[in-house]
Amino acid sequence: MVDKNHAKSRRELLTALGAAGVAGLAGCSGGGDGGDSGDSGGGTDSGATEGATTGGGGMDSVTAAWVYNSEVGDLGWSWAHNEGRLAVAEEYDWLETEYTEAVAPADSERVFEQYAQGDADIIFGCTFEYQDPMAAVAEQYPDTYFEHNTGYLTRENMGRYMGRIYQPRYLAGQAAGIVTETDTLGYVAAFPIPEVIRGINAYALGAASVNDSATLQVRWTNSWFDPPTESEAANALLDEDVDVMAQHQDSPAALRAAADAGIWATGYDAPMGDIAGENYLTSPIWHWEEFYGPTVESVRDGTWESDAYWEGIDSGICSLDDWGPEVPQEAKDTVSESRSAILNGELDIWAGSAFEGESDEFLFQEMSSYVDAVEGEVPS
Repeated sequence: MVDKNHAKSRRELLTALGAAGVAGLAGCSGGGDGGDSGDSGGGTDSGATEGATTGGGGMDSVTAAWVYNSEVGDLGWSWAHNEGRLAVAEEYDWLETEYTEAVAPADSERVFEQYAQGDADIIFGCTFEYQDPMAAVAEQYPDTYFEHNTGYLTRENMGRYMGRIYQPRYLAGQAAGIVTETDTLGYVAAFPIPEVIRGINAYALGAASVNDSATLQVRWTNSWFDPPTESEAANALLDEDVDVMAQHQDSPAALRAAADAGIWATGYDAPMGDIAGENYLTSPIWHWEEFYGPTVESVRDGTWESDAYWEGIDSGICSLDDWGPEVPQEAKDTVSESRSAILNGELDIWAGSAFEGESDEFLFQEMSSYVDAVEGEVPS
């Protein structure tokens, strides 16, 4: 259910990043491995369906459509977005939701257009690679609202949204820095783009804040969803004597490889404790309903605006999952104190690093190098 304490008016959301961006920016999840969904693989959850408008620009009902790059059952990125969709579908009896999963970027324009030609009032595109196709369709359908996840382009009828997942990554890094015995942490990363590099650096800074001997080793898969390659990268890190594993992919393959090897495992996107068992540390996770709820409300009441949403743990959009059963109390207490410090503004995780004082625009779309605790260099 949507937490009303976290709900925000669309007019109050972050606009500092502006409409322009850097063409090289990429986002949290890509779709090259998705495949053509055609008109299958989707579904509908319906409340009211009349779609009649009310006075003052509002609507009696809203139809919202989601497009995912992977199947929702992968317990990763698309799963988390779909959980957000399900939460708002349950919350609002005037909302009808539809979705299509496993849509490759090359096929997304067709799917967006189908929804725009149908009864969708607002369409959410849930991967960076959908940005240009969505912008093209948004231009053709000015009376439909569009929201693009992780990118930088906006139009009058197209907004963009993301969360500061680097904050819970920093907290997970603190826990990793406390539980490690080899002082060598591992990170299986997707693409060397600002979104992923930002997470790597935050995790490393968290670890370094509690353990100045901790270093982070990174292996790249150059894919968002490729479990065999993710497992291979994780095993390569195991050969480097890492004893805590983190990841930035859409599957739990790296976490599973770590748990199978008997080392601490950190997931991403979704709660993954059932997979890692006693080896589970925690996971940075998403609560997309905290964005989707206020957004569909604004469509219904006629106040939707194109903007650039980038909120953090204070909004409820992201958090840490529950702790694993064997996590020591020291780690829990340290993370709890740091979380409170982030919330009250006493802790800037970039302070003391090469990125101290950098703008949100830089952090969002220009970060391209490692902090000191990360070994090696970012691949070109």
